[in-house]
Amino acid sequence: MKRFLVFAFALAATVAQAELRVPAFTAYLDPEVDGARVSSRSGITGWKNPGLKVLWFGEFKTLGTLDAVVELRLPEGAVSKLRLTVAGRAHETTVNGVATNVFARFGSFEIKAPGYQRFTLESLNAAGQPCGDLDALVLDGPATRDAHFNLKPRRNAASVHLAYPVPKGTNVEAFYCEMTGLEEPLWTYYMACGWHRGYFGMQVNSPTERRIIFSVWDSGGEGVDRNKVGDENRVKLVAKGEGVYSGDFGNEGTGGHSHLKFQWKTGETQRFLVTAKPVDATHTVFSGFYFRPDQKKWMLISSWKAPKDGGWLRGLYSFSENFGGANGHLVRKARYGNQWLRTDQGEWSEITTASFSHDSTGRADRLDRFMGVEGGQFFLSHGGFIPGSTQYGEKSTRPSTGQPPTDIALPELPPAPQK
Repeated sequence: MKRFLVFAFALAATVAQAELRVPAFTAYLDPEVDGARVSSRSGITGWKNPGLKVLWFGEFKTLGTLDAVVELRLPEGAVSKLRLTVAGRAHETTVNGVATNVFARFGSFEIKAPGYQRFTLESLNAAGQPCGDLDALVLDGPATRDAHFNLKPRRNAASVHLAYPVPKGTNVEAFYCEMTGLEEPLWTYYMACGWHRGYFGMQVNSPTERRIIFSVWDSGGEGVDRNKVGDENRVKLVAKGEGVYSGDFGNEGTGGHSHLKFQWKTGETQRFLVTAKPVDATHTVFSGFYFRPDQKKWMLISSWKAPKDGGWLRGLYSFSENFGGANGHLVRKARYGNQWLRTDQGEWSEITTASFSHDSTGRADRLDRFMGVEGGQFFLSHGGFIPGSTQYGEKSTRPSTGQPPTDIALPELPPAPQK
């Protein structure tokens, strides 16, 4: 009898460990910004639009059956009919509202192959009828073993980076990079030329607005509020190009921000150049130049005088960022190629190697982050819940072009302001 009880308890523990609770606040809405709200406190609320779908994504390594339940809140007396589709099978159920949470039980699904699965929850109710406020997707069964979901409120795809080596002792006066956005989800920032004091790239802000962005950080280490940064630590605007907005930024360090509203095209190669000009032992002017494909000429985005620097470009890198988590399930991908640096002696040197890194989200929460070489260029990809991943620190080498940029005719800058 004692042996049987031990076995029974062990079996119960195994079953309990198999249950996987995936919070509703980790789900995505399709379409992304219509018909419901997502919050870490309340889950998914306000869902009354039958055209809206709720999506979860998880990676499965173990094959077998999977029992799926959605826990939700539904007003007493209300009725909601829902459909859940997993691994090509759709099951429907109806739930009746009560004073406590209710459970929409969809029965069993079969996971027949390893990889990511999409869980699609749909409303079969009339428009305007509450579908229920969602708390969690609850999974049980053998297939949950070693399954991986992001369980945190942050739904952004991991930010991904390319770091470029610079020979020790090199004074880098200019950094040139070409970049091609291959996917165009909203809230994407493809950054071509980054260095120790700023970043330069292109952004998708809305269905009708895109920007070329150049920003330079202040000194002093303030992370949030530029009003707390003293004048001696502030970068100061030297000049900006026609149609360029300039101002402040905060919440990611502080500094001077500038952008040009410009409808750059997905699939079209864009060209960026950032330069450094030391003014004295403690000040450097950093400038960002963009080649306008519609005008076929270089233009200044902006130029900033940075205090407490007095040096050249260091820490060269590129990155791709998903800065709005509502569509963090979509793929973002860009190519980065023909990178060159120019020394203070005017000599061009090609950059053909890069190492990969990602932000903290990529450590364990979002594993769909990649770097590699295709078409003779580096690429960065993140989002999409694509199987596999690139390991932190992995290095890649692209083929050399052997052709430095020779058509860089830059507009002249005014003198830098005095201290």
